[in-house]
Amino acid sequence: MERQQYVERCSELFAVGGYAAVRAAAEAGLEEFGPDPVLFRWLGQAHAAEDEDDHDREAEAAYRKGLALTADDLGLLVSFLELCLRSDSFEYPERARRAVVLQERIEELAPPGSAERERVDDATGWAGRGYWDDLNAGAARGQAQQAALAEQSVLVTDALRRAARGESGEDTGKDLRAAELAAAVELLQGARNAPLRLLLAHRVEAYVLTFVASFGLNKALVWSGVQDFSLWGWLFWVPVLVAEAKLRQAKRLGQERVIARIQARHDAMDLPDSQPESKRLRVLQLAGPSTSSWPFERAFCELSPGPGAASAKVRLVGGWYAVRTDCPAWS
Repeated sequence: MERQQYVERCSELFAVGGYAAVRAAAEAGLEEFGPDPVLFRWLGQAHAAEDEDDHDREAEAAYRKGLALTADDLGLLVSFLELCLRSDSFEYPERARRAVVLQERIEELAPPGSAERERVDDATGWAGRGYWDDLNAGAARGQAQQAALAEQSVLVTDALRRAARGESGEDTGKDLRAAELAAAVELLQGARNAPLRLLLAHRVEAYVLTFVASFGLNKALVWSGVQDFSLWGWLFWVPVLVAEAKLRQAKRLGQERVIARIQARHDAMDLPDSQPESKRLRVLQLAGPSTSSWPFERAFCELSPGPGAASAKVRLVGGWYAVRTDCPAWS
């Protein structure tokens, strides 16, 4: 496989949030082709995206290794600057000093109006915010998340109605939205989830009624003298919170499935075409019920049609188990 293929795989996986898979692909490319600034950049970005101190240190190490190879690589310089500006200047003063040097170098290399300059402006604007700016930004993020959940609930309701009519909604591609909807439909099936489906179908009304019922019960218990202070009304929020949790779970599950499909396709592309047909492996997608003795919901299994004893190697990929096996019983 060529170096550019590793770069393309990193880009594809990063776009869907498969940061662990990006790190694995970048490290595999570095192991095969040796030090490379672009692969070091992807490795650093995949670490930095986790937003944890340990990952930040790994990201800094990757950026430094890349810049040691190509000191004027704009991608590395901007990515390193974003990491330095995001870090706490009191806990990591060396990164704060480094940010000044990096910004000066980027301004020398990147022309005004370029994508790199825009990233620098965004990063410096974020780093220069005050306390009230952070509060406003946090409130804006919260509103955006609520808007996204509201939109998702509408789409999920439509998908559930299509599924009830028997329309096919199976998702086998790499589109995140489609994968999230398919996962939500799967998680909300069954009679026990009927109340959750009703809440999602009438989300605004559910919030209003839940607030009124919660506030009313607390006030009634206090005014009647049963309790001096009541929190029992908050129990009315449990079904709403469970429904929201289902949507978040569907987003995670959909993302994991998209990452697993992309990795399975990458693995299939790595299969040698020069082998004889009796030894050539074919990639199939299997679905196993949750009650199966196998510890997975779905697995990508490479099968050989030729005779021979079965053998298997299992590795965890994005929350799924990828199985490589010679299995004549399934050929």
